[in-house]
Amino acid sequence: MNLYSLLNIAYKALMRNKMRAMLTMLGIVIGIASVIAMISIGQSSQQNINEQISGLGTNLIMVMRQQHRPGVNTGSTNVQSLKYKDCIAIRNQAKYVSDVSPYIQSSGQLIRGSNNWPTSIAGVDPCYLNIRKYKLERGTNFTQAQINSYAKVCLIGTTIVEKLFPDGENPIGKEIRFGKIPFKVIGILESKGQNQMGQDQDDIVIAPYTTIQKRVAAIDYIHMIYASATSESVANQATDEIESILRAQHNILPGKENDFDVRTQSEMLEMMNSVTGFISILLAAIASISLVVGGIGIMNIMYVTVTERTKEIGLRMSIGARSRDIMRQFLAESIILSLLGGVIGILFGLLISYVVSLALSWPFIVSSSSIILSFVVCAATGIFFGWYPAKKAANLDPINALRYE
Repeated sequence: MNLYSLLNIAYKALMRNKMRAMLTMLGIVIGIASVIAMISIGQSSQQNINEQISGLGTNLIMVMRQQHRPGVNTGSTNVQSLKYKDCIAIRNQAKYVSDVSPYIQSSGQLIRGSNNWPTSIAGVDPCYLNIRKYKLERGTNFTQAQINSYAKVCLIGTTIVEKLFPDGENPIGKEIRFGKIPFKVIGILESKGQNQMGQDQDDIVIAPYTTIQKRVAAIDYIHMIYASATSESVANQATDEIESILRAQHNILPGKENDFDVRTQSEMLEMMNSVTGFISILLAAIASISLVVGGIGIMNIMYVTVTERTKEIGLRMSIGARSRDIMRQFLAESIILSLLGGVIGILFGLLISYVVSLALSWPFIVSSSSIILSFVVCAATGIFFGWYPAKKAANLDPINALRYE
């Protein structure tokens, strides 16, 4: 029996029970659609996280105070481990670092007339905007002279504009209060939206670090140091430089623990990729369970089909059909059901992925490898779950099959 005849007979046999064939395919459709959707959505979320982290600057380096050193109780010393002189040392000595800014944060209430908004204010150097990839939409950045004079000026994000100036008034030159301290708005930052953790990057107020350090927080240390490597390729060298400089600044002896932590965006990126990759694999594995259920459904229906068509099998074998012809026929029916269900499942999976990506504003990613794998899995499912019923049909005795009622 040639391939065309085999497929033609299998197709006509399936069309005799259209509804049953459709319901049999449903398990495969759901399984393949789930796997395709989970893989695509997982890759889309991973790409979205990568883009957002890269938007912060892949050469970004953060130095944080180490709150607790393992096995050592050092009281409050570690909490104040970073000073502005550390920034100066990094700026002067690190050849792989382009910009360095201190970072001091204080939480409170912003007030403008009858409008108020709970937020935090950050004290930084002017280069902080370059380090964190912020751009000015209107106005100007503060200057070194304003830093030296503890000037009460600030830059605000678009969320702050919406909350404190809801009537559309131009904030430039206007005064807002952080608690009881007045600040003059000299610049508006371009909108950046939410970051990968869902935090609003436009809910931001930036002022000279000296102003926040002396007038708001009343401290003589800094909370963090933000730095930018000269390029992404030398981020590791810049990190090593910063660590070496700060160890010397803090008089940390060889073999002793650092009283600070140095982290890069690449480390965060690797961690997030690892987490999202694991979750994607887990979701795809869970979705693939429905493929097994769909395969069992095919096996079940093929058993029923063999039983229903026992007389037909006996008649075909009595007029010369060989056992392998019977086996191929039923195996072909199983594979057609599986592959057809797989094609529909792939289309549904891509549609679901597109809708989810569109709703969440994620990039729509189609993995060709997942589609190829789906076809392979469909064929394998049809062969694996259709083989035993087909073998049973091929092994029927023609005489007993003809007598079957």
